[in-house]
Amino acid sequence: MTRLDRVEQSTRSRFAEPPLTPRTAVIWSVLAAELQRRADDTLTVLDVGGGTGGFAVPLAQAGHRVTVVDASPDALAALTRRAAEAGVADRVHAVQGDGDALTGLVEPATVDLVLCHAVLEVVDDPTPVATALATALRPGGAASVLVAGRAAAVLGRAMNGHLDVAAALAAAPDGAAGPRDTLRRRFDAEEAAALLRVAGLTVEEIHGVRVLADLLPATVADGQPGALVELEKVLAGRPPYRDLAAQLHLFARRQA
Repeated sequence: MTRLDRVEQSTRSRFAEPPLTPRTAVIWSVLAAELQRRADDTLTVLDVGGGTGGFAVPLAQAGHRVTVVDASPDALAALTRRAAEAGVADRVHAVQGDGDALTGLVEPATVDLVLCHAVLEVVDDPTPVATALATALRPGGAASVLVAGRAAAVLGRAMNGHLDVAAALAAAPDGAAGPRDTLRRRFDAEEAAALLRVAGLTVEEIHGVRVLADLLPATVADGQPGALVELEKVLAGRPPYRDLAAQLHLFARRQA
């Protein structure tokens, strides 16, 4: 039984409806372990780019206070409705803003857990944003960071016959394929870990998210969802499978 399997029961007990899908199961399992470690505490959580509250609302349902920073007013409106419907409106606070402006939105050393999912690949410069995440954390606080993986993008383009785009992605220092690319950059595991280390965080775990999910035919993925989730969890922490994932999840900590 893997570490992720051992904490799954905790995930189920802490969250009303844990979204155990290939996109979220590994992340929830890692977060559940941190919440279990601090089971006696009510945490102050910052969710940067948290959108409509897919993570924020379950965390609030588990009793924690969550601030969601997002640039989209429509997403924040949906978040507010979702929190109200879940009965946790008093524990979810919406703030309009983007990752590049995070320093001016959050007081230093006021957060126990920060989530930054699918943000560092789209901001102007990921270095000050990563520093802002670390600065927001109290000593001992943790960061859940999800970034786009470079290897998966290269492999996916090549498998779809776009060899020129795959070559451009592989050669580009930032892992992007020119002005039409929807992302400004992609990472490999060491690049992402180095970014967080420079910001002052200690990386404790790295997992792959969607190791296989984006490569399988829809008939397989949709026909065996439970088996796919379990296989994703098994492969998530194992190089080289981990490094081929569509996204890389890093769990890091600001040292006391």
